[in-house]
Amino acid sequence: MAESTKSVALIDYGAGNIRNVEKAFEAVGVATSRTSDPARVAAADVIVMPGVGAFGEMMGALRERGLVEPLREAARAGKPLLGICVGLQVLFEVGEEMGEHEGLGLFPGRVRRFQVEPLKVPHVGWNQIYPTTDHALFDGISSGDYVYFVHSYHVAPTDPSLVLATTEYGIDFPAICGCENILGIQFHPEKSQQSGLRMLANFARWAGVV
Repeated sequence: MAESTKSVALIDYGAGNIRNVEKAFEAVGVATSRTSDPARVAAADVIVMPGVGAFGEMMGALRERGLVEPLREAARAGKPLLGICVGLQVLFEVGEEMGEHEGLGLFPGRVRRFQVEPLKVPHVGWNQIYPTTDHALFDGISSGDYVYFVHSYHVAPTDPSLVLATTEYGIDFPAICGCENILGIQFHPEKSQQSGLRMLANFARWAGVV
C-alpha cells in the first residue's frame, strides 16, 4: 500500500492500546498522527478513535481535552471516522457502565452489559464475525473469520441498519456498526492478525487515505 495522501488523526486521550493501533496502521502502510489537540482533530482528513477501559472514563477524557465537539463536527462534516472497541461504544447515545453516561450520540442506541450466564463476562478471546451486508471494509474477509475481543459491554442500536457484522457470544451482538462516513469495530483489529490488518487497510482505502 502506498503512503497516506491524507492526514489521519489518531485520538490520544490516554488509551492503553494507542501504540498498537499506530503500529497496525504502519504495518499496512498508513501513517497516523497521534493528537489530543482539538484544532488538529478539526483539521484532520480522517479520524481514528482507539479505546480500552470504561465508557464513562473515555467520555470524561475526551471532554477534559476539549475533543467532544470537534469529533461531532468532523462526523457531521462527512469525514471518515473509525472507532475501535470503546471507541465504537462512545459513538452511541448512552453507556450503562457504572451508571449512565452520555456518549457522542452519532448513532442511536445504548451500550449494555452482557447478560449471557453461564458464559463468562468479560468476553475475551477469538470469535467469529458474520458480515450482514456488503461493505468495502470486508474486502478479502470471509464470513466466519476470527478476530480478537476483550469487552464486558456490547452496543444495542435502535436502528438495525447500523449493524454491518455480528458475533455470537450467548447472544448475537453487533461486531461492526456503520453509517455513511462513520464506522465502529467492537473487536481489536490491532490484535486480530491478518484479518484485522486487512480491515484496517480496507478502511484506509474506503476513507481515501491511499
